Amino acid sequence: MMQKEWALRPAAPAEHLRRYRGFSRIMAQLLYNRGVEDPTQAETYLSATSLPEDPLEMKDMELAVARISAGIEAGEPMAVYGDFDADGVCSTALMMQVLKLLGADARPYIPDRADEGYGLNSPALRALAKQGIKLVITVDCGIRSVQEIADGIRAGLDIIVTDHHSVGPERPPALAVINPQQEDCAGEARMAGVGVAFMLAQALLRQRWESDRAKYPAGLGLSDLLDLVALGTVADVMPLNVSLNRRFLRHGLDTINEMRRPGIAALTQVAGLRPGGIKASHIGFGLGPRINAAGRLGSAMVAYELLAAETLEEAMPRAAELQALNSRRQQLTRQTQAAIGEQVVEAGDVSLIFAGDENVLSGIAGLVAGRLTEEYYRPAVVLVKGEEESRASCRSIPEFNITDALDTCADLLLRHGGHATAAGFTVRNSNLDALRQALQQLARAAIEGRNLAPKLPIDLEIPLDALNKSFLAEIDRLEPTGQENPAPVFLSRSLTVSQCRRVGAEGKHLRLRLAGENGARLGAIGFGLGDWAKRMPQKIDAAYTVEMNEWNGRRNLQMQLLDIRPAEPASKTVSA
Repeated sequence: MMQKEWALRPAAPAEHLRRYRGFSRIMAQLLYNRGVEDPTQAETYLSATSLPEDPLEMKDMELAVARISAGIEAGEPMAVYGDFDADGVCSTALMMQVLKLLGADARPYIPDRADEGYGLNSPALRALAKQGIKLVITVDCGIRSVQEIADGIRAGLDIIVTDHHSVGPERPPALAVINPQQEDCAGEARMAGVGVAFMLAQALLRQRWESDRAKYPAGLGLSDLLDLVALGTVADVMPLNVSLNRRFLRHGLDTINEMRRPGIAALTQVAGLRPGGIKASHIGFGLGPRINAAGRLGSAMVAYELLAAETLEEAMPRAAELQALNSRRQQLTRQTQAAIGEQVVEAGDVSLIFAGDENVLSGIAGLVAGRLTEEYYRPAVVLVKGEEESRASCRSIPEFNITDALDTCADLLLRHGGHATAAGFTVRNSNLDALRQALQQLARAAIEGRNLAPKLPIDLEIPLDALNKSFLAEIDRLEPTGQENPAPVFLSRSLTVSQCRRVGAEGKHLRLRLAGENGARLGAIGFGLGDWAKRMPQKIDAAYTVEMNEWNGRRNLQMQLLDIRPAEPASKTVSA
């Protein structure tokens, strides 16, 4: 494991801390670290739950609502065209649920990752038109599908785009384009695709309620949709320091924990999670990967059918299928990472990893790229090679915006898109060498001379005896935690290791019993830190988060170790 650079955040000014009456100094510091520097703002950040945004303020929203409503009234067949990842599947399920509620003749369409690739494709749109579809509503895709949308229009389709990905140089020629990334579109630019779909759903429900209040009660269906919004927001790694996303999550987690949706109840069961105790982290590491597994190794329609299931009996077989696919996905990812790792070693020290072959499955290319980026702390491009064209998944580091780099190389690409640290593209094989050289040159220019190491931001240094249940209850107010609002990370120094053992499959993880200088004792788990057991010092410095561990009906506070170092001065070694 690459050595992390510990970055202890600077202490907040004393004058700032004094303004936070009613907050502990620790909570005031944690809020300061997250850019929340005003006590009034802090209360909003921690407590706000309202969803006041007016969806009709978003560009093209009224046009989209009018066209969809007209299609419903005329009984026109329409399709919801989604993406095969968790955000896209949740977006598809949400939009289909609302359209069916409103009486639409609607069907879902999610492309096959291996055969069709990401986003809209012309053959699929032409096929939908031949099947009698008149209107296509995209969710979580379409903003860069300029040619494909033009082809769909020529085939006789009206197309409405809802998306949240970065906007390309040319606006697609759709009837309506709803994407808050557009400069002239109101709305929070950093919400997930399912958040944008929810805005359209909200506008549709409001319009139908206003036109027929007897048939459509006020607020009908909105709270029932927010579990999908929460799932897609976390699974797509949207920033949780954004007020709207935090409010989405608060409402959505309530809906999830009530287990209103049979598919989520089934998925919770196979994932071994406790209903009523689901947090954002459980979505990120438990529910989200299982939903994603369908599109990675099979058909994303399995995940859609799970989320659309009306009974637990209908949902359970699909949840079991997702569980099996997820286990297989984990195994294949490990195997492919090992194989691709050999290419990385042969290439030597490069500014950007560019590897892959025809044996890489498209569904796990992104996962492998992410693991390579984590292992080497370099941008990584993992290719799935075809006979004439290749597709790739890219992951990057904060120092290098991969989507900007792909924009620079657009003349070499057939299609591309994504975010600053995650993207994808399709390229002709004849351009592969030129693309590799161009991307590596861009990466070299961006990172040359910089000390590249994964940074571990640490919020605060505290003694071990500060950790208790009331402390955990206070920091839990920061929930939901995740991207851009991480769980607080603490540092405690000179901890004595009284117990040390390896745990988990192949001994990859580490379990410790630690004692502070004042005698306080606490258990700790370190995932992926098992190798430390071979050389465990008697005293360590530890960077960690704090959690409540539940086992056999007992609840105990424990540290989740993120990194450890020998305490200074280094001490004797404890045998594992």
